[in-house]
Amino acid sequence: MEKIKRFQVSQRLVWGSSVLLAVLASIPKLFDTFSKPSDIVINSSITFLFSLFIWYYNIYSLPKFTTKRTSKNFVNGRLFVSVIFGIGFMVFLVVAHQELFQFAQMDAPIMFELRGVLINLIVYMFVHLLFQNYQTRQMGVELERTKMLNLGAQYDLLKQQVNPHFLFNSLNTLKSMVDINDPNSSDFILKLSDFYRFTLESRKLDLILLKEEIEILDSYVYLLKARFEEGFELLNEVDQKHLNVQIPPFTLQLLIENCIKHNIVSLEKPLIIKLYSENDFIVVENKIQPKRGVLSTGVGLDNITQRFAHLIHKEIEIEKNEILFKVKIPAVYDNHNN
Repeated sequence: MEKIKRFQVSQRLVWGSSVLLAVLASIPKLFDTFSKPSDIVINSSITFLFSLFIWYYNIYSLPKFTTKRTSKNFVNGRLFVSVIFGIGFMVFLVVAHQELFQFAQMDAPIMFELRGVLINLIVYMFVHLLFQNYQTRQMGVELERTKMLNLGAQYDLLKQQVNPHFLFNSLNTLKSMVDINDPNSSDFILKLSDFYRFTLESRKLDLILLKEEIEILDSYVYLLKARFEEGFELLNEVDQKHLNVQIPPFTLQLLIENCIKHNIVSLEKPLIIKLYSENDFIVVENKIQPKRGVLSTGVGLDNITQRFAHLIHKEIEIEKNEILFKVKIPAVYDNHNN
């Protein structure tokens, strides 16, 4: 992926254009029968030095391109300041040359000032256009970087959605149910099928309704309860009025999976997870009962954080104390394109 580079202007362009402007400014002197070669050189040197000054002034001070963005408007206060500084510097150059080369025949000061304003406008226009092109390329690089981050988050999400361990455990549970002729085996197969069908249908969506997410979660929870029996329970206390808010798909499933990964789930110590709404947040809460030897990598929560930051530009909130662990995910009320 291309890196963002600092704004720069080719030194060949700066020096080459300054020499060219000096040559163009000397053309009238070539047709003046009273002009000497030394007069042409002295007058040209004023234009050359002025052009260099204006180039570097605009590059580094109009604005400081390496630290902040500039306005897209061509005419602004910085142009006015540039013209004033240019007029002042031209006066300095003319006076200095008159003092150093009193023998030379020089153009009238007003001609130098008019020439300086024209050069100032031309250089400012070039720098302005070059910087706008730089900003466009910079935004392209930033967009590409954002796309790469989003693709990485989606890939991580997909790996967790079709978790081989979860599938392996589910098939083992199904085998055990079939071996004992459990009458719920057919329902288990249907729920497992529903869950993976939801996975395939929803993986390309950015946002889905909370009520649709809960439907996916119901199938997932059914599979978990078949595995853990009374050792796992999900209490759904979401207010009905929040069912039409939107969240990224499989957010709740990932949070439930994260709870199971880091907490003891057993008949002796059941894991009870609460799902409820609180203001503009959907909250997943569980009592902390950590497993021994399980280190948190933060991958699951990082994945969710990246998706929320990319899709709705909001952050999830995590609250933790000695007893409870809460993850509060912001809900979207307005319509987004899926």
